[in-house]
Amino acid sequence: VQLVESGGGSVQAGGSLRLSCAVSGYHHVSRNCVGWSRQAPGKERERVANINADSTTTIYEDSVKGRFTISKDIAKNTLFLQMSNLKPEDTAMYYCAAGPLRSCSALPNKWGQGTQVTVS
Repeated sequence: VQLVESGGGSVQAGGSLRLSCAVSGYHHVSRNCVGWSRQAPGKERERVANINADSTTTIYEDSVKGRFTISKDIAKNTLFLQMSNLKPEDTAMYYCAAGPLRSCSALPNKWGQGTQVTVS
């Protein structure tokens, strides 16, 4: 199983970025809960957004609600995170993750290598 993130970079406050995560192997965005987490230097990793297999439930961390949108392309087995109105506190390494279940009730069991987002 591979989760490969892309789309990170440096942006000014108020700007936007779109992260992508190409999923391959056993996990599929149509069969598993998938999502994004982030980790800033000196801080614990935190969940940013999850979406279940059926796309009926999305969960966002409070600080990103209304600014970030999680979505997926089933045909391409790819997960996205559209980030708008970025703030310096959004600076972190962003990780794509997949869980073992269709729902997001279990912790992720596969992680990507991460993509850096820096907001100044």
